[in-house]
Amino acid sequence: MRHPHTRTPRTPRTPRTPRTPRRRVVGALTAGLLCTAGLAAPALAAPVAGPVSPRVADGLALTPPMGFNNWNSTGCRPEFNEDMVKGTADLFVEKGLKDAGYQYVNLDDCWALPARDSSGKLVPDPARFPGGIKAVADYVHSKGLKLGIYTSAGTKTCNEAGFPGALGHEYSDAQQFADWGVDYLKYDNCNNQGVDAKLRYTTMRDALKATGRPIVYSLCEWGENKPWEWASDVGHLWRTTGDISDSWGSMLSILKQNLPLAAHAGPGHWNDPDMLEVGNSGMTDTEYRTHFSMWSIMAAPLLIGSDLRKASAATFDILDNKEVIAVDQDPLGKQGTVLSSEGGRWAVAKEMKDGSRAVALFNETGGAQRITTTAQAVGLPKAHAYTLRDLWRHRSYNTAGRISATVPAHGTVLVRVSTDAAWAKNPPAVELGMDGSPLLEAGRTVALTSALTDLGRTPAKRVSVTLSGPRGWRVKATSPTTAGTVPTGRSLRTKWKVTAPDGTAAGSHDLTLKATYRSPTGVRAETVVPLAVSVVLAPPSGISYLGDLPWMSTTNGWGPVERNTSNGESAAGDGRPITVGGVVHAKGIGVHAESTIAYYTGTSCETVTADVGVDDEQDTNGSVTFEIWADGTRVASTGVLTTAMPAQPLSADVTGAQVVRLIVTDGGNGITSDHADWADAELSC
Repeated sequence: MRHPHTRTPRTPRTPRTPRTPRRRVVGALTAGLLCTAGLAAPALAAPVAGPVSPRVADGLALTPPMGFNNWNSTGCRPEFNEDMVKGTADLFVEKGLKDAGYQYVNLDDCWALPARDSSGKLVPDPARFPGGIKAVADYVHSKGLKLGIYTSAGTKTCNEAGFPGALGHEYSDAQQFADWGVDYLKYDNCNNQGVDAKLRYTTMRDALKATGRPIVYSLCEWGENKPWEWASDVGHLWRTTGDISDSWGSMLSILKQNLPLAAHAGPGHWNDPDMLEVGNSGMTDTEYRTHFSMWSIMAAPLLIGSDLRKASAATFDILDNKEVIAVDQDPLGKQGTVLSSEGGRWAVAKEMKDGSRAVALFNETGGAQRITTTAQAVGLPKAHAYTLRDLWRHRSYNTAGRISATVPAHGTVLVRVSTDAAWAKNPPAVELGMDGSPLLEAGRTVALTSALTDLGRTPAKRVSVTLSGPRGWRVKATSPTTAGTVPTGRSLRTKWKVTAPDGTAAGSHDLTLKATYRSPTGVRAETVVPLAVSVVLAPPSGISYLGDLPWMSTTNGWGPVERNTSNGESAAGDGRPITVGGVVHAKGIGVHAESTIAYYTGTSCETVTADVGVDDEQDTNGSVTFEIWADGTRVASTGVLTTAMPAQPLSADVTGAQVVRLIVTDGGNGITSDHADWADAELSC
C-alpha cells in the first residue's frame, strides 16, 4: 500500500504506531533505466513464443478476494516477518476467519532485499524470512489458505529503501512467484518512469499467465488511469483511489469515490477501494461497522489490515460477521448502487442472487439521522409484506414496505429485504428515534420527544419505551411511555425532559433509547438506539479566533485538526506556521480534507470570516473547497482552490444558527495533498 504523494512520506496519527507509507515517484526516462520498448520483449526470462493473448475468464476471484495484508498495521517495521505471517494464518483457522471466507495471507512491501542477485533474481530478506518465501507459502497452504505477494510496476517499489520493482523483469519475477507457490500478486505503481500504465500492467498479466499458475492479479495504480474502464481483461481487481488511512475522513472520501463505479464491477473484476482499517484504533467501533458494511455492499475485496495477534473481541465480531460477509460474497457479483444521499443520509442497495436486496442506511453526519427508503425503491416487486433481516442484530422482522431507521452518527444499518411467504412469523419492524436538539448546556433542561413507529404489516403489542442517561443526569418522561397496541404506520410519542447537572464536562455524552414490544403471536422484540448528546458552552461575546475556541467535534482526512498551525498530517502538534501563497498567519486552523469542525454558537453569533487556501507545506497536488454551514444550510463556499492559488477571503452570515460547521471537501479528485487552512478564522457573537 502506498500513498500517492510526491513529497516526504506521511505516517498516520497516534495512537497507532506510525507506519511509513510509500511515495509515488513518476519521472521521465533517464540514462540507465529501461526504455518502453524493453517491456514488449523483456530481457530477463521472457518466453520465446512471443506475447500471450489477453486473459479470458479463468475462474479466479469470482467473488471479491478476502484475506489479510500486513501494511496498514506493520508497514516496513521489523515485526513484519515470517512469524507474523504464519501466526496470521494460524489465527485465520483458530478464530474461524477461514470458515467465514478469508483465504489470502498477503505480504506487502519490504519482504525482499534491496538488490537482486547476480542472475537478476529477487532475494527474500533472510532476517525477515529465514526460510524463504516458498517455506512460508507451504505453511500457509498447509492451513488450507493461500499466499499473496507484492511488487511494483516500476524500477523500485514504493518504500524509500528502494526494493526492486518488476519493470523489465516481469517474466522472471512472475516465474519466481509461481515457483514459490504464490497465489495473489499486488502490483503497485511507484517509480514507473512514465511508462504507459496499460502497457506495464498488461505485460505483467501476460507474464503471470505464462507461468501456468493461477494467480489473482491486483492492479494498484490508485485509479489514476481509470482502470475500471480498461482493466477487466487485465486483472481481477484494481484500486480506484489513493491509499486509505485509519480515519473517518479518509474512509469517507474513498467510499464516495468508489460508490459511483458500480457498473464496472462483477465476477472476476472488482473495484478495490483499498484495504480494511477495522481494528487499527483510529475510528470507533460504530465507524468500523460502517467501514465493513459499506465495503461489503460495494462488493469490495475484504483484506484485513489490522494485526490479528492484537485484535480485540469487538474487532473479531466485525470481521467475522458472516451475514455481512455474505453480502460482499454474493455470487451474482453486483456492486451496490446509490439510491439517495441528500444531507449525508445515504441509501445504497445491492441486488442479490436469490432476488433479495441488501440495503445500507448510512449516516455520514455527526448526529443521529432518520434514513428511509422502500422495498419497491430498492427493486423488489410489490408485495403485501416483506421479511427484513437486520444483519448486525441478527434478527428478522416483517415490514409493510418501508425500510427506515434512526441511524447514529457515522453509523450504518445494514439489512437484507426479501419477498418471503413466511413474513408473518416475524415481529413487526419498528423505527425508534428522537426529535429535538441534542445540544444542552449544563444545569439547563432540554425537551426531547421519542417516537416508536410500527413499520410492519402486523401491530406492535405491549409497547414500552425507556430513556436513560449518565449517572447524575435527570431524565423524566412527561407523557405515556407505554401502549397496549401500536398499529401499522402509527407511533407512540413520548415527551422527555433531560437535565445535565451543573459542572458536567463539555463534550459528547451518551443517552440510551430503548423499546420493547411483542408481535401478535407473542414473540418478544427489542430495539435500542444509542443517542449522543453534546453538553456545550455558550460562545463568548465579541470577536474570537476560532482556533482558540472549543469545538464540539472534528473529523479529518489525515492526522488531527490543528490549532494555529498547519495540518502536518501525522501526530498532534506536527504542523508548521500556517502559510498560504507565501503569507504566514499566526492564527487559524489547519485541516486535511475531508474535514468538518463543528462549533456551538447558541443562536447568539452573527458572522464567520477567514482567509482560506491550501497550505504551502504541500506540493502542487492539493485541491479543496471550503464551506461554511449554519445548522443544516450552506451559507458560503469558495469553489475549488489549489496549491497554486493565494488565500481567498470567505465570510458568512450565521445569525440565529445553533451550530456552525467549517467543512473542507476534496475538490472532487480524492484527498491527496489536501492540506487546508482556515487562516485568521474569526467568529463574532
